[in-house]
Amino acid sequence: MSKSFYSAMGFEEVVISPDMSLFRLPGRLAFYLQDAYVKDWVDNTMLFLEVEDLDQHHTETVALNLPSQFKGVRVSGIRTEEWGREYFIHDPSGVLWHVGTFV
Repeated sequence: MSKSFYSAMGFEEVVISPDMSLFRLPGRLAFYLQDAYVKDWVDNTMLFLEVEDLDQHHTETVALNLPSQFKGVRVSGIRTEEWGREYFIHDPSGVLWHVGTFV
């Protein structure tokens, strides 16, 4: 399910082995996803994706309607902090993504 989720978000998958893939956004970010689940690790993982235009990124993410396609996925509204602005995406396994822009 996570592979389909990240593909729907626009990441390109590069298969490394049957149980590991690299997911990347061209020129921006890459991470490994493996077929393993450790609840304590997932419950304590947060990733930060810095984007140039947070409003546009949020609009595009909401338009994907990910929560209706993937169980457990949530996309929050944008919030403003003293350091910048951000919104949150919970992936299907529970990993928390912070998507934001610094002031």
